[in-house]
Amino acid sequence: MSERGAVGATEATGPLVLGIETSCDETGIGIVRGRTLLANAIASSMDEHARFGGVIPEIAARAHLEAMTPTIERALADAGVTLDEIDAISVTGGPGLAGALMVGVSAAKALAVSLDKPLYAVNHLVGHVGADLLHGDGLRPAVGTVGELELPTVALLVSGGHTSLLLVRDLVSDVEMLGETIDDAAGEAFDKVARLLGLPYPGGPHIDRVAADGDPQAIRFPRGLTLPKDMEKHRYDFSFSGLKTSVARWVEKRQAAGDDVPVADVAASFREAVVDVLLTKALAACQDLGVPRLLLGGGVVANARLREVAAERAAAAGVELRVPPLSLCTDNGAMIASLGAQLVAAGHAPSELTFGADSTLPVTDIQL
Repeated sequence: MSERGAVGATEATGPLVLGIETSCDETGIGIVRGRTLLANAIASSMDEHARFGGVIPEIAARAHLEAMTPTIERALADAGVTLDEIDAISVTGGPGLAGALMVGVSAAKALAVSLDKPLYAVNHLVGHVGADLLHGDGLRPAVGTVGELELPTVALLVSGGHTSLLLVRDLVSDVEMLGETIDDAAGEAFDKVARLLGLPYPGGPHIDRVAADGDPQAIRFPRGLTLPKDMEKHRYDFSFSGLKTSVARWVEKRQAAGDDVPVADVAASFREAVVDVLLTKALAACQDLGVPRLLLGGGVVANARLREVAAERAAAAGVELRVPPLSLCTDNGAMIASLGAQLVAAGHAPSELTFGADSTLPVTDIQL
């Protein structure tokens, strides 16, 4: 592997990078050439977890093992390239589920060694920001203007496993964690409240669907960590455990009184509380730091109300809002390939093959 640092792509086309993402329950394989998306193949094991009401790490890891080869083959076919043409491999090194990450890391190392290609182990969270750099036929942002991402930017990443607020000064060298959830992630809260309301897993899409017929002002649920005393210590941090408990107590009280639970109103009011907290803190960061740009990423961005309110409040605050195409908001290999391509283009050395998966990788470690 003495030539692992040599990437054979020209500047005109950019490096051809294959990205592997296995941080949770989706096996994502993406292929990009520079900033052009060529393939974004995903195999999800969500249906296998649904009967348990949440992701089971052991099931996720086994599903990645079974899906890895066919998903790589599908991505190569979609991109119209062969493995021999790939210039570099990029893989999620963390954070995420340890066993799931190990499957992707092992596959990436095997490919890098067998093909004699450089390997870049990258941060999953920063990868979500890298997704916004990609373009291609039919690829349009879900919200925001078309064009290059300007830096610095504040990034709000919201998913089943993460709720994080980042300051991105440079995608490949300078990312700061401003705040994160101190208990449940937003997506996890959606799943738990959906279960309370008798809705299927995953909770986000079903709460979004039901809430469309509800009144978001019907019930005033608490906004975690937004009181003045909390904002002093946790200005950019999030907490959704208290909100989840408040919904549970409200539902239990109605049931104990023999009253019907207005599921649509509860769903809409809960969703409104989550959206309010997320955007209040994100836009406060933009104002405090003098950064008039906000990027949203993560699977919860599929929530229609979050995108709608974000557009309204960002416009009122004079903040440019960007949301990558929804297909690139959930976990995917394309965003990992994108970040790897940027590291290659910036002249960063490949990762050493001795690196291991890191389930708690801090966002400041962009590359392992």
